[in-house]
Amino acid sequence: MVKIRDIELGEFPLLLAPMEDVSDPPFRKLCKQFGADMMYTEFISADGLVHDADKSFQKLDIFDYERPIGIQYFGGHLENMIAAAHIVEQANPDVIDINYGCPVAKVACRMAGAGLLQDIPKMITLTQAVVKSTNKPVTVKTRLGWDEQSINIVEVAERLQDIGIAALTIHGRTRKQMYKGEANWEHISAVKNNQRMHIPIFGNGDIDSPEKAVLYKNRYDVDGMMIGRASIGYPWIFNEIKALMFENRIAEKPDIGMRVSAAKSHLLDAIAWKGEKLGILETRRHYTNYFKGLPDIKIFRSRLVVEDNKETLLAILDEISETYSEYANFI
Repeated sequence: MVKIRDIELGEFPLLLAPMEDVSDPPFRKLCKQFGADMMYTEFISADGLVHDADKSFQKLDIFDYERPIGIQYFGGHLENMIAAAHIVEQANPDVIDINYGCPVAKVACRMAGAGLLQDIPKMITLTQAVVKSTNKPVTVKTRLGWDEQSINIVEVAERLQDIGIAALTIHGRTRKQMYKGEANWEHISAVKNNQRMHIPIFGNGDIDSPEKAVLYKNRYDVDGMMIGRASIGYPWIFNEIKALMFENRIAEKPDIGMRVSAAKSHLLDAIAWKGEKLGILETRRHYTNYFKGLPDIKIFRSRLVVEDNKETLLAILDEISETYSEYANFI
């Protein structure tokens, strides 16, 4: 049984990665329904929370059916990281997670996210301050290092554990790689197999099929996996991995009815959460992934991404279901 402090996550937990503009409550609800063991919010700016930014505060919304869930935030200023930890704690997540992995320039170049990989002492200082400021378990998500010349994740993991984090997720790329190239899980395995380590170590990067998940579980001996991009428009991946991993069977792929049902649920939950205008707008980015692989779907997608009436959108989704009712060969 894998635990983050006293939170039981199962034998080999599958975690939903925090993804900006993706891992919101409507999407998380689907991932939970289809097998995610633990989920994280979109990452939230500590500075935004301290300065009362509405967008930052809305990302704190979590619901009991999502548990266990972690709220992830990022920042580079000590006072704001401490103040934001208190704000996050009031939202009552199961875990507070600190992001030291985001590689985008607007974050990393301001010495937050993966930018802290250039200043490990500061990373440790910030983390220790957060650990001391909350009673919640504090976890960290980070990368292997800033670049190939500074891969120091074994040492960083030890130091983070020593100051009290409860679990560590490692993305198997450097910041310089961004999301290019292949994730290197050898370094993740080196952390897990370091005899000094006793907290859960979760691997992240390139898990895009049940077969690869099982292969990497056996090869790299991590405590669990965090899945990100492969779940976008395909929340079924969690149950598919579990079917192969624990039951040695290949799960049936979702048919068009299941895909349309998921898209509808996503849309309606987004409307319920943010109102009709924003809910419709923010669901548009997901349609491509829900219907990936369907021939000539562009005709329907073009309508979905411009329509702003809920009933019309639901009718278009019904049209897709009828048009492709006999089609089973999804990519």
